[in-house]
Amino acid sequence: MAAVTIRKGLKKDIPQVLQLVKSLALFEKAPEEVQVTEDEMLCWGFGKEKVFDFFVALDTETKSIVGIAIYYFKYSSWKGKCLYLDDIFVHADFRNQGIGQRLFDNVLKICKTQGLRKMEWQVLNWNHDAIRFYERNNAQFDNEWINCKIVDKG
Repeated sequence: MAAVTIRKGLKKDIPQVLQLVKSLALFEKAPEEVQVTEDEMLCWGFGKEKVFDFFVALDTETKSIVGIAIYYFKYSSWKGKCLYLDDIFVHADFRNQGIGQRLFDNVLKICKTQGLRKMEWQVLNWNHDAIRFYERNNAQFDNEWINCKIVDKG
C-alpha cells in the first residue's frame, strides 16, 4: 500500500491533473471529449476567472499525482450556494486503498465548513464500483431528472 497525501491542488499539478482527466475520459469510453488545455486549466483554476478548485492524492514516494477531485460552486434557487463534484478519479494501480474516500471526504468537508446545503455529482449507470462507493456514502440517487446539455464540438 502506497503512502498517499491528500492536499489542495497547485499550479504545478495541472499537467498531471490533465493527464488524469484524460485517463478518466478513456475509462468512461470518451477520450475524444477532452478539449481543455493546460493553459485553460491554469486560467480557470488560478486566474482572475477562477471557476474550479481541486484536491490531489500525491504518492509521497514518487511525488506522482494518483488521484483527483475537481469541484466548483454553483447556485440553486432552492438551496443557495452548492458544490458540484465534477470529477473524482484514482489511477487504477492505487484503487481500493481508501484514496477515493479520502478525496471525497475532503470535498465534503468544504461543504460542511461553508454551510452548504447540497453537494451533487453524476455517475455513469454502468460504473457499478462507483455506484457502490456512493451508496456507502449515503448518496441519494435521482432517477426522476433527465440530464441535458448543449456541447460545442468545434
